[in-house]
Amino acid sequence: MTGTDRGPDGACVLAVDLGTGGPKVAIVSESGRIVAHATATVPLHLLDGGGAEQDTDDWWSAICACSHQAMAEAGPVDLIGVGCTAQWSGTVAVDAAGDALMRAVIWMDSRGNAAIRQAAGGSLNVLGYDPRKLLRWVQVTGGAPGLSGKDPVSHILFMRQAFPDIYARTATFLEPVDYLNLRLTGIASASYDSIAAHWVTDNRNVDAVDYDDKLLEWTGLDRGRLPDLVAPGSLVGEVTARAATELGIPAGLPVVTGSGDVHSAVFGSGAVADFETHLYIGTSSWISGHVPFKKTAPTSNVASIPAALAGRYLIADEHETAGACLTFLRDNLAIAPDFETMNAMVEQVPAGSGRVLFTPWLNGERSPVDDHTVRGGFHNLSLSTTRQQMVRAVFEGVALNSRWLLEAVEKFAGRRLDSLAFVGGGANSDPWSQIHADVLGRDIRQVAQPVLANVRGAGLLTLLALGRITLADVPGMVEIKRTYAPDPANTAEYDLLFDEFVTLYKQTKGIFKRLNRF
Repeated sequence: MTGTDRGPDGACVLAVDLGTGGPKVAIVSESGRIVAHATATVPLHLLDGGGAEQDTDDWWSAICACSHQAMAEAGPVDLIGVGCTAQWSGTVAVDAAGDALMRAVIWMDSRGNAAIRQAAGGSLNVLGYDPRKLLRWVQVTGGAPGLSGKDPVSHILFMRQAFPDIYARTATFLEPVDYLNLRLTGIASASYDSIAAHWVTDNRNVDAVDYDDKLLEWTGLDRGRLPDLVAPGSLVGEVTARAATELGIPAGLPVVTGSGDVHSAVFGSGAVADFETHLYIGTSSWISGHVPFKKTAPTSNVASIPAALAGRYLIADEHETAGACLTFLRDNLAIAPDFETMNAMVEQVPAGSGRVLFTPWLNGERSPVDDHTVRGGFHNLSLSTTRQQMVRAVFEGVALNSRWLLEAVEKFAGRRLDSLAFVGGGANSDPWSQIHADVLGRDIRQVAQPVLANVRGAGLLTLLALGRITLADVPGMVEIKRTYAPDPANTAEYDLLFDEFVTLYKQTKGIFKRLNRF
């Protein structure tokens, strides 16, 4: 799939966004316009025991194909640099030659949950952590590894146990975005922000992040198998001749430090000032934005970590499945053939879906509860329930989950967040935008071309690092398609459903723990 937006461009950068569903590659001009873009899909391998993997060669071949398509669509452009963003909190094991030794273990993988619980625990546990360890994690990193096993520290511990031969041959463990920069430049490194989910760096001085010896000791991670760190907004290296040929771009272009998808979405949403936030709905979802402090809320699994912008912190949290719930509905229940049909079905049903509730925890949850065993489902179905009500209940269930998270984020930020920029594929849906406004009770600003927010963000971060734009330029480069205000007529219904939504988790979590203990 390709697309173009022609007009006066000036200098341009090649931006890469490696999502879970596949990559997007765009030519982004210094005016912030996406001149051309292309997308592709890559397979996801779900394995017994909570495994989730993707083939790095699938990633790279899809990126290269998209790059050729986008460059052809753009025509002659003055290309001045390359920047990447990618699904965050994944792990690629590479050997000394930079070749991947196995498929990437991605952010959905929970097979390391037993290993991280052992590393984080002790003779006395608080919330599953040894209090001494938890205190240091919070003080030094601003957070702590999730006990669900879905952070890179857990992936590495799992690989060491399950694949000792591969672990022994591994020269460096890399985040997906840092693996892409390795393929581009031949240099293995990580930025202060991309490494944060390993939970072994001292982030107290956001301008001089480094590994913490005590946390390395407690987790058992080998510093020699972790990448050297560079500041966000710096240059990693230059595009090699081999990568240039494979991508169809000039060799020698500067490559900027990459970022995770949460970090780049801030820029793609235009909400870059402190306490300005965005709601992202793609395969997963989150509510995030820049804040001027390092802080941790262990009970809700919300923390602030180094941002992709030097000197700033970013609110970190995540919902495991959001847009993935619609994909599940389409592919497994045969209720609707596509997302456009779902949108039309949603608009045929009044708010509340006839009191049908859908819980969207199809792959466990991270925030505001860290629970890898909880699962989703429909509740309060009856013989009179319609397909349309079930589809709307899924849209509403994701929004109710967003409200649960918003409560935690606002408590963390210490203020009410009156408006959220809406990005990701979910923001293509007008009814979902209105549902979120009604359920959250907040204005929802629907960003134009929302599915391209991350690749746009990668482009803007690259232009910023190259000195072609300033931070003050960014908000004006992101178009808001429409703002949705809450409809007070729906407030009482959604307040009732939200209370029961949270109650469902509290009353069923024990059942899921017993059913899904791996």
